[in-house]
Amino acid sequence: MTSETIRIRARRRRTTLTWLNTAAIAVVALLFTFPFLWMFLTALKPADEVFSGSALGSQLRWQNFADAWTLVPFGRFIANGFFVAIAGAALSVVVAVLSAYAFSRLRFRYRDRLFLLYVATLVLPQEVLVVPLFIMMNEAGYVDTYAALIVPFAFTAFGTFLMRQFFLTIPVEYEEAARIDGASRVRTLWSVLLPQLRAPLSVLGVFSFIGYWNSYLWPLIVINTQDKATVPLGLTMFTGEHGTQWNLVMAASTIAVVPSLFIVVLLQRQLMKGVSMGGFGGR
Repeated sequence: MTSETIRIRARRRRTTLTWLNTAAIAVVALLFTFPFLWMFLTALKPADEVFSGSALGSQLRWQNFADAWTLVPFGRFIANGFFVAIAGAALSVVVAVLSAYAFSRLRFRYRDRLFLLYVATLVLPQEVLVVPLFIMMNEAGYVDTYAALIVPFAFTAFGTFLMRQFFLTIPVEYEEAARIDGASRVRTLWSVLLPQLRAPLSVLGVFSFIGYWNSYLWPLIVINTQDKATVPLGLTMFTGEHGTQWNLVMAASTIAVVPSLFIVVLLQRQLMKGVSMGGFGGR
């Protein structure tokens, strides 16, 4: 067997593997895309054809989107959701950066043990926390306020863990050089470390935004009035004593997906860079 034949076979093998990988990725992408496609097509059906079993209805009712927007104050829910998600994501990033810097760079007694204890809180489901959190919010007078939606879940261990792992990938020599030049810890963090962490900060910001945007259980418990309701609570208002208007629910859900999808597409490059930087590794 000549070397040319070996090269040709190796090239064919690589081409075959490339096609197989592409086909596998396409199948997985289709599986993840199908629920959104089904939701969108259902949003265009008349109410009596939602469970007809066909992909398309007898007519495309774009009016369903307008009806979903006006039947309940969905614009108000969208505005509330944006405010809570943006404020919550910003606060989560600030808390995560400061706490991660402390756990990765500062030296104090029992630092690693406290970090492990803090990370261990990730195993607690939200259902376990809602009762004590509600008692705290009620005693503080924060029930049915934006603060109750934003503050409690901004202090989670996930962001701290994620940012700490990224901090550990940055050589300490950068900070030592800045300290020699007279920079304080705050200046070093702001001018030396954070510029290198734009991608992981984007990852954490997107995760936090989506978490706040999709949160349902906690707003359901702590919010009592329609004025403070967020999008997930608004979706429940299409269910009445005569049943659920599923075509309008799907139309409203389609509208609700757009902001998260837009942010992910807009920051796609930063998200991919943040993942490739190995934030779940560290030294």
